Amino acid sequence: MLDKARAVFWNLGYAATSLDDLATATGLNRPSLYAAFGDKHALYMAALDRSRTEATTALGAALATEAPLRAVLQTIFDRTVDIYRRGEEGQRGCFLVGTAVTQAVDDPQARALLAAFISETDGLFRARFERDAASLAPGVTPAGAAPMASGTFHTLAVRARTGASEADLKAIAHAAVTMICAA
Repeated sequence: MLDKARAVFWNLGYAATSLDDLATATGLNRPSLYAAFGDKHALYMAALDRSRTEATTALGAALATEAPLRAVLQTIFDRTVDIYRRGEEGQRGCFLVGTAVTQAVDDPQARALLAAFISETDGLFRARFERDAASLAPGVTPAGAAPMASGTFHTLAVRARTGASEADLKAIAHAAVTMICAA
């Protein structure tokens, strides 16, 4: 049910999603939605939190592999491109970046969750970069490479949402890996 609601928010954004849209997608009537989640905002926050948990868990697992850093990053970004290009109505990018960025302007809870997601992502990358500091390009530090890697996720999400091709997105990912990793 939460995944169905998330899909509606993902396609329409928080503000444009109505309770009727959510009821139709989940198969629940309004009173049942309120009973299950409290209100539209609570349902949205639950969807954001699920996405944050899924994304950071998957990233942490991918970064924990013993493969060389360059191969790990390329695999992560290639899989990210594949995920961001999915969607029933077009390429949707990242749920968090695609919806929470605009919602965060006047929604402190969405802002805090999005900030936590970015911080966690930076931290996961930084830990791997510290472990493999010798694999970083000359002059690149773990502290500098971490937000660069996270920023690659964000630009891939935005560009996927604008309809960028798979080849263009993978070229951006490859360029980021080349800038972060030593030859």
